[in-house]
Amino acid sequence: MSAKIRKIVVVVEETLTEMGRPVAPATRRAAAIAVIENPFAGRYVEDLSELIAIGEELGGLLTEKAVAALGIEGSKAESYGKAALVGENGELEHAAALLHPKMGAPVRKVLGKGAALIPSSKRRGGLGAELDIPLGHKDAAFVRSHFDGMQVSVGDAPRAGEIVVAVAVTDSGRPLPRVGGLTTAEIKGEDGLR
Repeated sequence: MSAKIRKIVVVVEETLTEMGRPVAPATRRAAAIAVIENPFAGRYVEDLSELIAIGEELGGLLTEKAVAALGIEGSKAESYGKAALVGENGELEHAAALLHPKMGAPVRKVLGKGAALIPSSKRRGGLGAELDIPLGHKDAAFVRSHFDGMQVSVGDAPRAGEIVVAVAVTDSGRPLPRVGGLTTAEIKGEDGLR
């Protein structure tokens, strides 16, 4: 692996009740988060291919860890998302290089599919900054019950020359969804939309 990883953190959320009502089965989501050295911290670099390659490596690694944390097979994951938080000596384009050109293919490989666009977010921040990972159904973007997000943070990251990179997956949608729209039973999964 070309990424210089300082630490990996895995977070699992399981919602058992919502507004006093039971959620059965419980909804679960997991995020796998890597804190990596930013090879371009403190300087402008035209060619970001090193970060693009790191994003590809992290896509598979982090997705495998998130799926394992849920205790399911990759094909059973329903939603996904990705995000990056750049330390103060980096730039947003460093996050974009990690997340966009090549991270998606290994994420989809671990999950066995993923016709929909992987929702993503990027931002800059310091130690303990919160990162919102947007979530959407992996095969059909119009499934409203899976429009969601997961908020994560790592107390000692990112340092000025680091980037926090996260992949999140779920085994379900939001707890007690009721705003209509396409249901999971109606998914065709052909165009990434429906």
